[in-house]
Formats: sequence, structure tokens, C-alpha cells
Amino acid sequence: MLRQINKMAAFTLVEVMIAMAIFAIAGTAIFKVANSTLIGTSRLETTTIAQWVASNQLVEVTLDQSWPPKKNQKGELEMADRQWHWLQIVEETEDKRMRAVTIEVREDPADAYPVASLMTYVSQPAGGAE
Repeated sequence: MLRQINKMAAFTLVEVMIAMAIFAIAGTAIFKVANSTLIGTSRLETTTIAQWVASNQLVEVTLDQSWPPKKNQKGELEMADRQWHWLQIVEETEDKRMRAVTIEVREDPADAYPVASLMTYVSQPAGGAE
């Protein structure tokens, strides 16, 4: 008597293991991309807020009519539920009636490099003495 063997369509153990390996590699790649995007978004947020802090300080310098601008002022303020430390650097220019003012913003005053740095030029107010 001939015996008929029913072959069922199924995955072998090797095929299942290969599929799991592919999904594991794909999952790791997706996780790395998501993590990288999250870090990039966080860094962008930090940089944007630091630039706002620097911009606000430069507006204050521009509105202040004292001449020459105060050198090496520093301070701290809160924005977006974070403490920011800023440093105002004033440099002379070739034109004695102008000064270059740079604002550096750090999250920690001990940081070697600022998160943001903005510069502008201010001129001596009309009728002001040097």
C-alpha cells in the first residue's frame, strides 16, 4: 500500500530564525533613527531658546543709551523653565564711535563653549561724549 504524505506549507525553524534576525536588525535601525531625531530636536530647542536669550540681551544693549556700553557684564535669567547664563563682551572698532557687542549664552557658566553667540554693533548716541 502506498502511503501518501501530506506536505503542509509551513515555515522551517531556519526560516523563522532568519525572519527574526531581519526584524531585529530593522528594529535596531529604526530605534537609532528615532533616537537621533529626538536628540536633534532637543538640541534644536536648546539652541533656539539660547538665541532668544542672546537676542533679548542685544535689544537691551541697543536700547541702553549709556556710552560706551558696559564691558564684560554677565547675568542669568530664566526662559522656558531653564536657567541661562549670559556674558556681554564689548570690543572697540576702528571707528571710535562704534562698539562691537557680543552676547554669549551658556546653560552652565562653567561650559567652555556657548550654546549661542550673537553680535551687533552699537553707535555712540548723538551728542554723547566719549
